[in-house]
Amino acid sequence: MSQIYRIYLDACCLNRPFDDQTQPRIALETQAILTILSQCESGQWKLMTSAALDEELDQTPDLERLKNVKAVLAIAKIKVVSSSFIEERSAELQKLGFTGFDATHLASAERGKADIFLSTDGRLIRKAQRNIKIINVAVNNPVSWLMESTQTEENDND
Repeated sequence: MSQIYRIYLDACCLNRPFDDQTQPRIALETQAILTILSQCESGQWKLMTSAALDEELDQTPDLERLKNVKAVLAIAKIKVVSSSFIEERSAELQKLGFTGFDATHLASAERGKADIFLSTDGRLIRKAQRNIKIINVAVNNPVSWLMESTQTEENDND
């Protein structure tokens, strides 16, 4: 039986399928994200969303893109609402150098007990890995995480 992952995709991930797919890295990340979303849609895994994501996405100037991203988020089964815990945790994470939205997304993922926080933002991932002892959620790029998690499951089935 495969693990039911609770997955938090940040705004970069949610926007990736609507980015310029002629760049190999973007195309690869898009494929990984679409695979993850397909697993969530089929009920294998659970996609999370949050008040912080709604807030950040509402700043998207391209209304067509916004509509598309919100349609993707509609499959989310878990919604993390704002709370004093998230505000306080976000402030702690900002002291480590995370930007406002990144800190709030991480705090939301922690609060929602996400198994994995995925981002295509290399700086955010590196900063999270440097602070791994303080951050209470695993942070990774969707391509790396998908390869690792499917490899683990294959090994478990051997």
